[in-house]
Amino acid sequence: QVQLVESGGGLVQAGGSLRLSCAASGTIFRVNSMAWYRQAPGKQRELVAAITTGGSTNYADSVKGRFTISRSNAKNTVSLQMNSLKPEDTAVYYCKLFEPPRSYWGQGTQVTVSS
Repeated sequence: QVQLVESGGGLVQAGGSLRLSCAASGTIFRVNSMAWYRQAPGKQRELVAAITTGGSTNYADSVKGRFTISRSNAKNTVSLQMNSLKPEDTAVYYCKLFEPPRSYWGQGTQVTVSS
């Protein structure tokens, strides 16, 4: 069983920065992808950024140039550096580990950006 624990959420003013971290524990295979999703009130959960074991990344258009995803394969961690935050970035952010065909989710961490 795999467990994911997120940290680093909080309240920040528009234009500020936050760094989210996620640590995975349990039986983890080498080939996987890790990602950050977010869900704002009344909206569907959406992909923010993803990164493969090999380091290939994918970003939502809304965060390109502002957010950076990174990972440590040795430590089974993934981070999301969020800069130039906007009020529309306010959401619960979830970490996801994808090992086909299984997906594992963290409990979520709240990010609130005030205007």
